[in-house]
Amino acid sequence: MKISLDALQIIDAIETRGSYAAAAQALHRVPSALTHAMKKLECDLGFALFARSGRRALLTPAGRTLLEDGRTLLRAADELECRAQRVATGWETELRIAIDGLIPTEQLFPLLADFYGAPDAPSRGTAIRLSGEVLGGCWDALLDGRADLAVGASGDMPAGGGFSTLPLSTVDFVFAVAPQHPLAGLPEPIASAEIRKYRAIAVADTGRQLSARSSGLLSGQEVLTVPDTHSKVAAQIAGLGVGYLARERAEAEAAAGRLVIRATAEARQSATLYLAWRTGQSGKALEWFVRQLGRQAIEMA
Repeated sequence: MKISLDALQIIDAIETRGSYAAAAQALHRVPSALTHAMKKLECDLGFALFARSGRRALLTPAGRTLLEDGRTLLRAADELECRAQRVATGWETELRIAIDGLIPTEQLFPLLADFYGAPDAPSRGTAIRLSGEVLGGCWDALLDGRADLAVGASGDMPAGGGFSTLPLSTVDFVFAVAPQHPLAGLPEPIASAEIRKYRAIAVADTGRQLSARSSGLLSGQEVLTVPDTHSKVAAQIAGLGVGYLARERAEAEAAAGRLVIRATAEARQSATLYLAWRTGQSGKALEWFVRQLGRQAIEMA
């Protein structure tokens, strides 16, 4: 066989990072070793994998086809390694945790410190990978295999079930606008017809397979979509639009004079956030985080 998993990892690293030098740094190798490996592989295959454009290494059409299918093999190899690691020790080689945008990532830092410093030292064998998701993104990440544990999954789980859950916390929402925004001076409660006249700020659903969700938007309302909760808060402070925010964050911004909280005729319902993972999935790291997170209160963004 001319193509090895090691070669596929090198191709993936070069394509992802854009150059042999950056890929070599990521793989803890010298650039010349990668160059030699790719030249030998191209010679064995009889076609070029990369074409240079300035300092960037760009995949040829044939190279891209090889990598796209090769990534399936890399994922399968990672899963195989992880399963074997669990059988041998009970600890996963990697635990992927998806965090909903309503929960600041730094809320998990004390827990991570405990994990890395635990007496049985699980961190020696388990790498932690954190990712951010919005709205249906947590469920989607579990369904798609991008995450092993979701922190803050909300709304209905995907059809068909297959997930275990624990209630994590409840988040209340309040309507907030910049002090200079026209809605800041209207009598309360503000009617939906008045809110609809102004642009809403929304965070994009990060789901890939499930239908995209939206929250707190009115039919016919102009929308500015931003990538995360931090951007949403900043956009509302800048007066670019209006919208609902988690009460804790909105109250903090209101205390600083950057936002004004306004009562609306139709209040947005509270949301329950859950810990979620695939039913039947096992592993000591997953069990450790579920047990610890089940005991903790999480503050909202």
